[in-house]
Amino acid sequence: MRTKIVLFFLLFTCMLQLFSQNYVSKVWVADNGNGSYKNPILHADYSDPDVCRVANDYYMTASSFNCIPGLPILHSNDLVNWKLVNYALKKQIPTKVYDKIQHGNGVWAPSIRFHKGEYYIYWGDPDFGFYMIKTTHPQGEWSEPILVKAGKGLIDCCPFWDEDSNAYLSHAYAGSRAGNKSLLALLKLSADGTKALSESKIIFDGHENHPTVEGTKLYKRNGYYYIFAPAGGVSTGWQLVLRSKNIWGPYTEKIVLAQGKTPINGPHQGAWIDTPTGEDWFIHFQDKEAYGRITHLQPLVWKNDWPIIGEDTDDDGCGEPVLLHKKPNVGGNYPISNPVENDDFSELNLGLQWQWHANPQPIWYFNHVEKGTLRLYSVFTDSIANLWGAPNLLLQKFPAEEFTATTKLTFNPDKRYKGERIGFLVMGEDYSMISIENTEKGLFLYQNECLNASKGTTERVVANMPISETTVFLRINVTKGAVCKFLYSLDGKNYTPFGSVFNAKPGRWIGAKIGYICQRPKKSNDGGWADIDWFSIDK
Repeated sequence: MRTKIVLFFLLFTCMLQLFSQNYVSKVWVADNGNGSYKNPILHADYSDPDVCRVANDYYMTASSFNCIPGLPILHSNDLVNWKLVNYALKKQIPTKVYDKIQHGNGVWAPSIRFHKGEYYIYWGDPDFGFYMIKTTHPQGEWSEPILVKAGKGLIDCCPFWDEDSNAYLSHAYAGSRAGNKSLLALLKLSADGTKALSESKIIFDGHENHPTVEGTKLYKRNGYYYIFAPAGGVSTGWQLVLRSKNIWGPYTEKIVLAQGKTPINGPHQGAWIDTPTGEDWFIHFQDKEAYGRITHLQPLVWKNDWPIIGEDTDDDGCGEPVLLHKKPNVGGNYPISNPVENDDFSELNLGLQWQWHANPQPIWYFNHVEKGTLRLYSVFTDSIANLWGAPNLLLQKFPAEEFTATTKLTFNPDKRYKGERIGFLVMGEDYSMISIENTEKGLFLYQNECLNASKGTTERVVANMPISETTVFLRINVTKGAVCKFLYSLDGKNYTPFGSVFNAKPGRWIGAKIGYICQRPKKSNDGGWADIDWFSIDK
C-alpha cells in the first residue's frame, strides 16, 4: 500500500509539472475550447513554417534570419496548441560575419524532416549556400551546421529520401544574389544528407504564370512527386502545387489555395502534414506587416490526386483560407498551450522567447539568479548611426494584434560616463523607445524615435523629463494597426502616458519586435548596467 501511495504521489507530481508547463496567453489563444479553433494558430512571426510528424508529435521550425538563437523548434500534439521548446541553431556561421548585425540575412525558409531515427533541418543562407543540422531528439542538442552546397542565391531547400534510397534536394533562387528568380531546381544528395552530389538542374520555370515561385517542399504520394511552392509574392501570392511521375519532371501545375474573398492575403508557403487518424492539413503563413508572418492551419483534402487546401466553396479545385474550423482529429485531446511570453528572469538561461539581433557575446548579459533579474551591461558599438546597427538588441515577437507589455527595471549607470541608457523599445525599420539615460543633469526619462533607421537617419527626441528614481516601470501598449503608446510608472500602479504615438513597422523580412537595449556612447574598459526584474504581456 505504501509503495502504491508513493507511486501515485510521483505520478500526480509529474502530471502537475506537465500541466504547469502549459502557458496560456492572455492575448491570443487559437483553441476555442469547444472542439474548434480560429486562425491564426500563432499570431506571431514564425515565417516560412515547416512541420514534420513522428507518431503523435509535431515539430515545427521557421525562418529566423539574423535573429539568434535561430531555427525555433515548436512542439504540438494537435496542430493547434504549440509550445516553443528549443532552438536548433545556437550561433550563426560564419561567426565573423554574424557576430555583426546582418538584417534579413541568415536562415531562410528551413525544412524539417525525420529520416531513419534522426530529425534533419535544411536551410538556405542566400550568401553562403545550403546548410544541414540534425539530432535524435528535437528538444535536445542539435549538431553543428554542415555546409551541404556552397553558392550565392541558393534558398528555400527541402530534402527528400526516395524508396530506392536515392536522396534529393529541391530549392529556389534568390534573384538578389543569383541574378535570376522564379525558378525551381533539384539536385542529388548523398544518402547521409551531408553533401550535394550533382549540380542543380532547373525543373520548373514560373516566369510566365507564377512569378517569384520559391519555398519548395518535396513529397511523394500514390506514385506522384509533389512540389508545394508559393508564388506571386509574400503578401499577394498563392499556393502552387506541381505534380509529376518523374522527380526530374516534367511537372504539371495547379493553384490549390488563394485568398479569394477572404481577408487572408498571400496564403502560402508551409507544410503538408497528416494526423495518426488519416486527416490531412496544411500550415502556412500570412504576411501581416508589423505583426510579421503569422501562422495559419488549413484543412486539406485530396481529389484526383491533387490537394485542395482550405474550403473550395465553388468546386474549382482551389480553396480559400478558413478563419474558424473544427480541430484536427489526432486521436486524443490536449490542453491549451501557447509559446511563453512572460519572464521573471529567475532561470540560469534566457527564456526561449528572447532572441538577439546577432551572435551574442558573453559580456552582454548575466542571469542574476540570486537577485532574480536579468542584468544587461551597457555595450559600446562603434560606427553605428542608430540602433539599426546595434547587435545587442534583446527582443521577442509581437504575440497578438493588441497587447500591453510591461517591465520593471533598475538602472545603475557608470557615473563616470554620460549618455549611458537602458531602453524599452519597439524595433523595426522604424523604431521608438522609452528609456532612462544618464545625462550631465542627472537621470532623464526619454522617448526617442527613429524613422527609416535602415537608411542611417538620426534618432529624434520626442519627449524628456528628469527623474530621481533608478527603479521604474515601463509600458508599451499596442493596439490594432500596430499603434504603440508609451507609459511609465514609479510605483507599478499608476501609469502615465509619455511622448507620442508610434506606428510600428516591420524589420527586414521580420515583424516588429519588442524588448531591450542597454548602450553606452563611448569605448571604455567598464560601464553600467540595468537589472530587468520582469517582463509581462497582458491585455
